[in-house]
Amino acid sequence: STMRERKTTDPLHSSDPLHWSTDLSEGKEKLRLKQEVGVISSVSLIAGTMIGSGIFMSPEWVLHHLGNPASSLLIWAACGLLAMFGALSYAELGTIIKESGGEYIYILRIFGSFPAFLFAYTSVILVRPAGLAAVCLSFAEYAVAPFYPGCSSPQAVIKCTAAACILILTIINCLNVRLATSVMNIFTAAKLLALLVIVVGGLVLLAKGQTQSFQNGFQGTTAGIGAVGVAFYQGLWSYDGWNNLNYVTEELKKPEVTLPRAVVIAIPLVTCLYLLVNVSYLAAMTPSELLSSGAVAVTWGDKVLGSWAWLISLSVALSTFGSANGTFFSGGRVCYIAAREGHMPDILSMAHVRCLTPSPALLFTSAMSLVMIMSGNFTSIVNFFSFMAWLFYGMTISGLLYLKIKKPELPRSYKVPIIIPIIMLMAAVYLVLAPIIDQPQIEILYIVLFIFSGIIFYFPLVHFKCHPRFLQRVTLHLQLLLEVAPTTRDAN
Repeated sequence: STMRERKTTDPLHSSDPLHWSTDLSEGKEKLRLKQEVGVISSVSLIAGTMIGSGIFMSPEWVLHHLGNPASSLLIWAACGLLAMFGALSYAELGTIIKESGGEYIYILRIFGSFPAFLFAYTSVILVRPAGLAAVCLSFAEYAVAPFYPGCSSPQAVIKCTAAACILILTIINCLNVRLATSVMNIFTAAKLLALLVIVVGGLVLLAKGQTQSFQNGFQGTTAGIGAVGVAFYQGLWSYDGWNNLNYVTEELKKPEVTLPRAVVIAIPLVTCLYLLVNVSYLAAMTPSELLSSGAVAVTWGDKVLGSWAWLISLSVALSTFGSANGTFFSGGRVCYIAAREGHMPDILSMAHVRCLTPSPALLFTSAMSLVMIMSGNFTSIVNFFSFMAWLFYGMTISGLLYLKIKKPELPRSYKVPIIIPIIMLMAAVYLVLAPIIDQPQIEILYIVLFIFSGIIFYFPLVHFKCHPRFLQRVTLHLQLLLEVAPTTRDAN
């Protein structure tokens, strides 16, 4: 069938939503993804996805919403702390539920089929492709800028370049997991080097006494609930990716060790870099100059590096490409896992018989991202992406609190103090409600309606399993064309 029918007792219909832990296999399936992601690649996946276009574009918007440098630096530090709390909470979930899929698999195992389907439907069709499209458009803007000195780049050229970026990433990720992780490692090293250049440049400026931006740092702070919430959205966009390792749990070597260790290394590293980079921007520019800059990093390069400023454009292009690769690597897994659980067409749950990569899911994610490139702007994509993301983060964290209180006997190799997920849940509620209360926008209503439009598909296709017969033949032909076969879950 096009939507997979479970061959074993479905845990979602048992009295215990975590009954699945005693029976993971499906008997007939033998093909599975390789466990090839170690600690270094895990740190690269987290740091490499987090350091993308955000740190080069969001500082301007965080400052815009808060009104002064000191408050914006506090927001950047708070965003890093929040990302750390979220990642530590997810690390415990990852050691209890050792399956790939991130929020999707956690919502499925804890709350059941219907909310998990709504997450998968929203994530696969809208959230992940929109995030990937935004990063690739950022890459394209910086990549083509040197070819159009003194004027803005044509939109057609930017969109074609972004589309080419997605197609290259599709080929890399479909060919080999090791190739995709190697690309991640190389580009993570390159972007860390670029950020270190900015940091060192800023420290030199501070040593020369350029501290004007930090005098009366809190003067003119905007204290509105909505303004702070939107500033958090822009800052947290730069930290997005802190949860990416949970999407590929089945591909980790010793996930119970690798997951917490990679989180503890990667996120403090990124937070320190982000704070130092923001200090460097403010040392080189006054707040008004930073606010008027279309591309903060490029303006910094023009002021500090002079004739070597082109290095910054190159670095940003490399950074965004590496981030897009990490987003694509993990985003395709959500589609793949959802299909394997019967919430997406069966063809998307299959893996290539030789490359052992979820190529149909990656191709689908690529196609949806290409559609997203045709519309939307950076700021609106970030705000609405963040609204949906924190809605589901809050649901996932509440699931962890449920397990800690109601299921303390479940085996877990790592435990996070309960206060951390409580703080995380409070932050998620604030970030979802604050912009709605302070400045309600009709687009948020459209997003909520889109999420619940999944009901139209859930009941006939998933709950009642009404599958048109011709789709079975389509699935078979696609299976032969793409050389893919069904996979089994990893049962460690």
